[in-house]
Amino acid sequence: MKREIDAAIARVLSGGNLILRQDVEDFEKTLAKFLKVKFAIGLNSCTDGLILSLKAAGIGPGDEVITVAHTFVASIAAIVHAGATPVLIDINDDYLMNPDLLEKAITLKTKAIIPVHLNGRVCQMDKICQIAKKHKLLIIEDAAQGLGAIFKSKKAGSFGLTGCFSFYPAKLLGAFGDAGAVVTNSKKIFDQLKLYRDHGRKTKDEIVCYGFTSRLDNIQAAILNVKFKYLRQWINRRRKLAHIYNHGLKNIPEITIPPVSDADHLDTYQNYVIRAQKRDELHEYLKQKGIETIISNPVAVNKQKKLGLSRFKLPQTELFAKEVISLPLIPELSEKQIEYTVKIIRQFYK
Repeated sequence: MKREIDAAIARVLSGGNLILRQDVEDFEKTLAKFLKVKFAIGLNSCTDGLILSLKAAGIGPGDEVITVAHTFVASIAAIVHAGATPVLIDINDDYLMNPDLLEKAITLKTKAIIPVHLNGRVCQMDKICQIAKKHKLLIIEDAAQGLGAIFKSKKAGSFGLTGCFSFYPAKLLGAFGDAGAVVTNSKKIFDQLKLYRDHGRKTKDEIVCYGFTSRLDNIQAAILNVKFKYLRQWINRRRKLAHIYNHGLKNIPEITIPPVSDADHLDTYQNYVIRAQKRDELHEYLKQKGIETIISNPVAVNKQKKLGLSRFKLPQTELFAKEVISLPLIPELSEKQIEYTVKIIRQFYK
């Protein structure tokens, strides 16, 4: 894509189109159409998307928001930055929020739920939406790792009041720096988010609230517009490579492969994450063999002492933090490279 991306960057720079120009609007329209929602708004990051979604929904001091600790800290930090209190529940074997634990966590102060769609898989949104409706709670989706993933014919980010996305370079659709977006079907929330992202300015000269600086850079939008054309083929390629992993690893007793797509879920494999016994030793062994792996969040967020979340006892989350490891999975990898990785993992456990 070098030629296409270089041309897009040169066009943006030569026109001086740097802040909130046509490329941002084009990207917002493309994203909204892809997700089958009414509105999308480009922001600096998914983290800002979560914070501003909470604020736009009127959630703040005295309110509680339920989410999980098996996630990047931003999911929880957003609640704190909005002035609300995070309430953490445990996860299922699929690494995602366990809906069966939701109702026990709901109090009179609970105002919202933030389900986190991890590794390109959507949470059990039918159960979560049913509980939210019963208790009159809002849903704000953390879909940072969920772009394109489907649950019961709906895409991640299209279930709740808002869906928040990340286009950080390591994501399935990555910019060349920080980038994010929020999608919604609510015109009221959309209008409020547009104000929040640009200092509360309704027009150049009229300021109607105190806002922030959280705009998607036009140059990043231009890059994302180029890359969006390849998104579907990248997702299909990831699924094909994940299938090779699933087949090659499924009979190793020390390995638990990620949940596979089924009648309800169509996953994108943003990350291919396994649970492994002797995880740290496996990580080092693969490194010696020229295979890069990533151990994300080896300490569960509720176990980070400085964050004041130790009151939450989350046995599954804490166990998974000791076992999960991400194997190489990008569309540019060959089938032989995936098969080699499988071979070396088998060799390690022998």
